[in-house]
Amino acid sequence: MAKAATSTAQIALPLVPREGMEAQRVVVGRANAHIIEALRDPARWPFHTAVLTGPPRSGKSLIGRWAGGQGIKVIDGADTMDETELFHRWNASQEGGSKAGEPLLLIADAQPWEIVLPDLKSRLGGSLQLEVGEPDDEMAAELIHAHAEARSLTMADGAAEYLVPRTERSFAAIEKLVATIDRISLERQVPATMSVWRAALEALQGPEQQKLL
Repeated sequence: MAKAATSTAQIALPLVPREGMEAQRVVVGRANAHIIEALRDPARWPFHTAVLTGPPRSGKSLIGRWAGGQGIKVIDGADTMDETELFHRWNASQEGGSKAGEPLLLIADAQPWEIVLPDLKSRLGGSLQLEVGEPDDEMAAELIHAHAEARSLTMADGAAEYLVPRTERSFAAIEKLVATIDRISLERQVPATMSVWRAALEALQGPEQQKLL
């Protein structure tokens, strides 16, 4: 598996873990490193506002919770809020905190986020736009390890090398793959080795698809 030019890393987030699990972490790689860099310098944001979008299960809420710990006001699910209320919240952020305004991060699941209210649309259209991309091979490998770790699932050596070329390159698919491996391992009461990885891939993609790989 070829290495990407941008190495991945993990940011420890101040989150309360579920019982028996470690605190959640967000894997940082080519798909989201630019977002972390931008969140570290909110003074440069137009209107002191950034809009974060991205595919499902891509860690947007985790990133938002990390940003909240850096003194940034975060509204998760901004695309589901009443637009008039959201516009009032935006106005309040411009007036509060300091002369420079209070940095505001809006997180939206909708792609694209269609805003009807003209005033809100113009303000957010001029804000910093941040979008999580799809994971590359190196980031996919790190995501597999991170999801396994969160589940206290021990994978045999070579898991990422085997699984990355065989799974859909999306955050949601990778998370579902690890969950399926965990489920099959528990059902069979066996370690998560290649036979379990194959069974998980077949359960998700079908046996005929696996014959092609």
